[in-house]
Amino acid sequence: MNDGYDAGHGDGGPYELVGYDEYGRPVYRQAVDQQTQQQQYDPYGGQGGQTQQGYGYDPYATGGHQQPAYDPYGNGGGYGYDPYATGGHQQPAPDPYGQGTYPGGTGQQPRVTEQTACIPEQTGHAPERTAHIPQQARPADDARDDGDGSAPDYRTEQFAFVEEPDDDSEDVIDWLKFTENRTERREEARRRARSRIIALTVVFALVVAGGVGYLWYAGKLPGLSASDKGTGTTTAAGAQKRDVLVVHLHDTENGGTSTALLVDNATTKQGTTVLLPNSLALTAEDGTTTTLAKSVEDDGSEGTRTALDTVLGTDIEGTWRLDTPFLLTLVDLVGNIEVDTDADVPDPDAKKKGQAPLVRKGKGQTLSGKMAVAYATHRGPGEAQDAQLERFGQVLHGVLRKMTSDPDAATTTVQTLGQIIEPPLTDADLGAFLAGLSDLAKGGDHRTKLLPVEEDGTLTAEASDGVVKDVLGGTAKSPDRDAAVTVSVRNATGDEDNTEKARVVLLNGGFTFLEGGTAGSAESASEVVYADPAEKENAAEVAKTLGLPADAVTKGKVSGNARVTVVLGQDYDPGSQ
Repeated sequence: MNDGYDAGHGDGGPYELVGYDEYGRPVYRQAVDQQTQQQQYDPYGGQGGQTQQGYGYDPYATGGHQQPAYDPYGNGGGYGYDPYATGGHQQPAPDPYGQGTYPGGTGQQPRVTEQTACIPEQTGHAPERTAHIPQQARPADDARDDGDGSAPDYRTEQFAFVEEPDDDSEDVIDWLKFTENRTERREEARRRARSRIIALTVVFALVVAGGVGYLWYAGKLPGLSASDKGTGTTTAAGAQKRDVLVVHLHDTENGGTSTALLVDNATTKQGTTVLLPNSLALTAEDGTTTTLAKSVEDDGSEGTRTALDTVLGTDIEGTWRLDTPFLLTLVDLVGNIEVDTDADVPDPDAKKKGQAPLVRKGKGQTLSGKMAVAYATHRGPGEAQDAQLERFGQVLHGVLRKMTSDPDAATTTVQTLGQIIEPPLTDADLGAFLAGLSDLAKGGDHRTKLLPVEEDGTLTAEASDGVVKDVLGGTAKSPDRDAAVTVSVRNATGDEDNTEKARVVLLNGGFTFLEGGTAGSAESASEVVYADPAEKENAAEVAKTLGLPADAVTKGKVSGNARVTVVLGQDYDPGSQ
C-alpha cells in the first residue's frame, strides 16, 4: 500500500514542492511542463487538439471541445483548486451543488462520483483521516465550460473527516477487561474443581489402603488370615505369638472343677477362651492315663499344666486357681456382668422348694457375684458336663468385658481379691494379662470355644485342626487308647440319666467309657465283671470309682473290647462317688 506522502509516488515522474500543510509537512506535486499543463485532460478521448483554458474538469467530456485539465494541487496559471493556497492566487471555487451557471448548463452542477484525495507520502505521523468528497451531480450531455477559465472551487467544508475507531477507547477496554476476568474466573473454577477431585481421590486411596493394611495386620483379610490354609505371605499358625494361661474354677460348696485356657494372640490381635472338658485324657506323671478332672485333684496345678502341654502341644505360662468365693468377689469388684442365660438357676440358699430362681433364663441378664457363681457351676438334671462348662465360659467372657483395660488398675483388682497366686505367675503378670484380654473383649475380638473330645477322652480330628492347631498353635498328642482301662457300662437302674452320670465319673477317674446300652428290666444289685485275672485290680478300682461295694466285683464274661464290664443296678447312687 502506497503512502500519499511519498515523493516517489505515482508514475515515477519528477515532483516539485508546492507548499506545506497545516502540520508543517511539505506537499509535493508532479512536475509538468507548461504546454502539458495547459492541455485538456480528456480521460475518455474527446476531440483532440482543442483546448479551452479557464474551465473546470469535465470527467465525461460530452462537449464538442475539451475542457482545461483539473489540477487538484495546482497553484499557477489560474487552474484548479489549491487546498493549501500556496499559489500566487486562488481560483474561484466550483459550486458542488450546481447553484451557479455552468457553461451550456442547466443550472445544476454535474454529479461527480465520490473520490478520495491522495496526498503524496510524507514522513511523520499524523492522525489518519479519510476525506469524503460529496458526490456531484452528473453533468448533462450538453454541459460546457462557461469559457471564463474558472475551475470548480472546492471548499474545506465539503470534506467530512471521520476518525477511525480507537481500539483503546474506554468502552472497549472495559469490555476486554470484563471478558478477560470472566474467562479467568472460569479457568480458576476449573482448576479448583480439578484440585478438589485430585485431593478426594488421594484421600480415598489412603483410606482404602489403610483399611486393607489394618485387616491384613489383624489377620482378618479373607484368604489371608492365620486360620486359612495355604502358605502365602501370612504368619503360620505355629509361628504366631501367643500368651496362654490356664484357669481352674474350684467349686468349694459342691465339689468339682472346671478348666479353661485363656489365650491372647498378639499376632492376630484375637483373644480366645478354650473350654476343656473334664473327660480330656491326659498322661499322668507316672505315665498312666488319667483325665483332666483327676489330674487337677491328684497332680495339682503344676502336674496338670505339664500334662496339658504334652497333650495339646502348647506352652502354658501359668495357672490361675479361681475358687468360687474369689469369683464372687471379682464379679462384685468389676460391677456385675451381663450374660445371656440359658437356664433358670435355683437359689442354693433357698429353704423352701418352689421359691423364685436366683438366676432367670433370658438375654442380657445382670448377674451379681453370687448369681454369677451359681450360674457358672449350675448343671441341670441329666445335663452333660459340657453344658455347665459353657456357662462357666459365659461368666469369664462377662468378667473380661467389665474388667479395666489398664494394666495397673487390673493389677490392683487382682490384689484386692486377696488370693494367693501360684508361681511362676505374679499379681502384675495376671493383671496385665487380664487387661489385655479385656481390651480385646470390649472391641469384639474375644470368642469362646469348646474343645471337642471323643467318649474315651481323646481328641478328635476336628479338635486337632480347629482348636489345637489354629487357636493354640499346637499339635494334639492324645494318650494311647490302650493305656487306659476300657469300661463298658450297661444301665439296669431304670433311670436313663444314670448312664451319663456314670460316664462322667468314669472319665474323670481316668477310665475309657464304652456305652453298653440299657437293660429291658431293672436289676436290684450292680456287678463289676472282669475276664482276665490281671484285670481284677482294675475292676476293684472301677467299683470304688462308681461308689459300688467291693463284693460287686466278680469274674465273668466281658462284652466287646472292654476290659471291665459294669451292670448298674438299683443300688447305684450317683451322689455317693
